[in-house]
Amino acid sequence: MVGKMLRFMRKSRNYNQAELSKKVHYARNTLSQYETGTIQPSFDTIEEIAKECGYVIYFEDINTKKRFKTKDIDRKDIEQNK
Repeated sequence: MVGKMLRFMRKSRNYNQAELSKKVHYARNTLSQYETGTIQPSFDTIEEIAKECGYVIYFEDINTKKRFKTKDIDRKDIEQNK
């Protein structure tokens, strides 16, 4: 599923893999492997690719519909909610 989303974001920006690889500083082959699911990117990598393609990743609480991005969370908040 992650690979399909990465491919969708890349194509929506009309980038080919070579163009995007230059912008995010990953080998074209690595991007290809992410898209096919051969290897799994880290969440930071997913966010970086999304940002370059003009997307932002956020989380939504299904009950309250409150949305937040990872940058909105302070590390101490995560530790306190365990």
